[in-house]
Amino acid sequence: METPEIQDYHFGRMSVDGKRYTQDLILLPDRVVANWWRKEGHRLGVEDLEAVFAAAPQVLVVGTGAYGLMEVPEETRRALEAAGIKLRTARTGEAWRLYNGLRKKQRTAGAFHLTC
Repeated sequence: METPEIQDYHFGRMSVDGKRYTQDLILLPDRVVANWWRKEGHRLGVEDLEAVFAAAPQVLVVGTGAYGLMEVPEETRRALEAAGIKLRTARTGEAWRLYNGLRKKQRTAGAFHLTC
C-alpha cells in the first residue's frame, strides 16, 4: 500500500484514500489505524503511539484537534526524539496539509485528533 493520502478534513471527520473516518486515527506509511483512542483523552502519551514507534517513520505529524486541545507532553516528545522520529504538531486543520506535503518526501506517519 502507498502512504495514505488525506483528501479532506472538517471538524469530526477526515477523508483518507476515499474513505471517511469519524473518529481519531493514525496514518502509518503503509496503513490506517482507525478508531484510535488515547489512554488519557487529550494527552498524547508514549503508550498511545506504539504503532508509530513500530513503523519507524522519519517524521510524525500530530493534529492536535480543531482547537488544539490535545497536548503532547515533554515525555512523549523526548521518546520520539530518542527513536529518531521528528515531531511536527499543529491544529488538525493545518496538520493534515502538512502531513500530505511530507508524505511523498519522507517516511511519514500522522496521528490526528478530529474534534476539539
